[in-house]
Amino acid sequence: MKHVPTFSVVSGAQVHRSVSGSEERVTEVVEAAYRLHGEGATANPDSYFLRFPDRPSSRIIALPASVKGDVDVHGIKWISSFPENVAAGIPRASAVLILNDAETGYPFACLESSIISAARPAASAALAAVKLSEQRGVRPKRVGFFGVGLIARYLHTYLAANGLDFEAIGVHDLSAEHAEGFKGYLERTESCPVTVHERAEDLVRSSDLIVFATIAGEPHVTDPDWLSHNPLVLHVSLRDLSPEIILSAWNVVDDIDHCLKANTSPHLAEQRTGNRDFVAGTLYDVLTGTITAPADRPVIFSPFGLGVLDLAVAKYVYDRLDAEGDLATVPDFFHELKRYG
Repeated sequence: MKHVPTFSVVSGAQVHRSVSGSEERVTEVVEAAYRLHGEGATANPDSYFLRFPDRPSSRIIALPASVKGDVDVHGIKWISSFPENVAAGIPRASAVLILNDAETGYPFACLESSIISAARPAASAALAAVKLSEQRGVRPKRVGFFGVGLIARYLHTYLAANGLDFEAIGVHDLSAEHAEGFKGYLERTESCPVTVHERAEDLVRSSDLIVFATIAGEPHVTDPDWLSHNPLVLHVSLRDLSPEIILSAWNVVDDIDHCLKANTSPHLAEQRTGNRDFVAGTLYDVLTGTITAPADRPVIFSPFGLGVLDLAVAKYVYDRLDAEGDLATVPDFFHELKRYG
């Protein structure tokens, strides 16, 4: 018999408690969602971008999705990016996520989602780093962070939690203040040397794992020779690399159709060549052994960010809080439930 679910509101503090210290488990949740997506057990429509003519740097994005399997939920994430917030002392991004019951369609939870939106790409990138490094037969020892915001901090946390130990860490950001702040954070959590590089080229050439987590709207790293040492690149921010670099590398994405749009670097490469032959495959193909990353070429992972992954992480948080009896429900949220009163 169908029934109307209770409606819960999950705060950012609750989300943080649920994922903090559970990075390996969250990575497993993301991997399972990737496998469901690869097996066709998801629906992941195009994201919808709400833009503003009077402030072109800002946007709000809707990511609807559905996941079957053990997750078994529908939902949508509504995430804003207002870069001017940083100068005002508040985070650039804010988000909420709605979970809908798979049987009735009723929404049953609203979660603060900026933390989920940081943990999900961090888990995705860490998963890719581990699996691609295993295929290449070498673990990276020198990591460089290009961009030093909240996402970069979560990326570092998830890389470390998934067993990647570094002998040296490099940092580069357009803001010297932010670069020094991120260096201070790293020095509190790492025992290896941390170097701030003023020149982007120095960071790239000195790193065998490069993490791009910027807000760049168009390519700013353009010379393929910078990657002549064949690093592994986690291209999380998607628009940092020129088509020339993409075309000189071995490329893997999370979803080909989703990644090759909206003028991402792979999309620009497709526009340049008129084909997608430069994409070796997806992370699902890596997980299943269908493709194998080479050691003698730069390897670039470009994840567009799938709503199904956000839903999987959100459902993990919801289920954990439910099991702990820590859900805050809203009484009478659904009120008009009888057709004729």
